[in-house]
Amino acid sequence: MPNAFLTFLYSGLAPKAPGTAGSLLAVILGALIIQYISMETLVLLTILFTLMGVKQINAYEASSGNHDDSRIVIDEVVGVWIALILSSGTLQQIFFSFVFFRIFDIWKPSLIGKIDRNVKGGWGVMGDDMLAGLLAGICSAGTFQLFEYVKSTLLN
Repeated sequence: MPNAFLTFLYSGLAPKAPGTAGSLLAVILGALIIQYISMETLVLLTILFTLMGVKQINAYEASSGNHDDSRIVIDEVVGVWIALILSSGTLQQIFFSFVFFRIFDIWKPSLIGKIDRNVKGGWGVMGDDMLAGLLAGICSAGTFQLFEYVKSTLLN
């Protein structure tokens, strides 16, 4: 069974939608880190969790023979945190980051899906979520800027 790290404090053991449960916990903790510690700390934790995640996923897959176990949600954590890092830290951007990340993680369009299907091991499990996080962060920042532009245009 995956450990507390791979299941991100056991959120991956949720009976329904473990990826969403892990993503939700990650967005809450990520927002708290940005608000009360620093964005730099979130960046460093994301790098650390990525490297530790790849290593522990490789070890888990080698011992279990199970690729991309749904209980493993550390990849969702890294993906959401990448989205938060790119989009900044307002409440709206945090919300957009979570929503866009879940859309890309579930839908798996284009290269995200190719990584998910074709890359094995820890980098395969982490890679599609990292790319989903990258795209979610860009979409979140863009959506926020669009809303701000529309708001300022309508008020002036």
